[in-house]
Amino acid sequence: MSIIIKKPWGQEEILETNDYYTVKRLTMMDGHQCSKQYHNEKKETIYVIYGTLTVYFDDSVILLDPGNFWTIEPKKVHRMSAKNGITIYLECSTSQLHDVVRLEDDYERDKK
Repeated sequence: MSIIIKKPWGQEEILETNDYYTVKRLTMMDGHQCSKQYHNEKKETIYVIYGTLTVYFDDSVILLDPGNFWTIEPKKVHRMSAKNGITIYLECSTSQLHDVVRLEDDYERDKK
């Protein structure tokens, strides 16, 4: 059974979590974005299922369409956005679920 976590930008659905990895299905609503953040230990790979995901990192921007993926190493500052409609993507990561250091957030959530 999956666990759905509502977010101000959409939702996360945890499909599997164990000591080794976590798999989530994320739905980001049109015009929304997650916080600008990094992880101290967590490593994640995102894989787009539907829509176009805009990924910001360093001074770069990449667009990921369905079938595209990107791996984010620990300490890498990043932010994802759905600028052209609802976007659905998978995230497979190491299982440090609370390892999030927010630098900026559109929804006024806690930042470091």
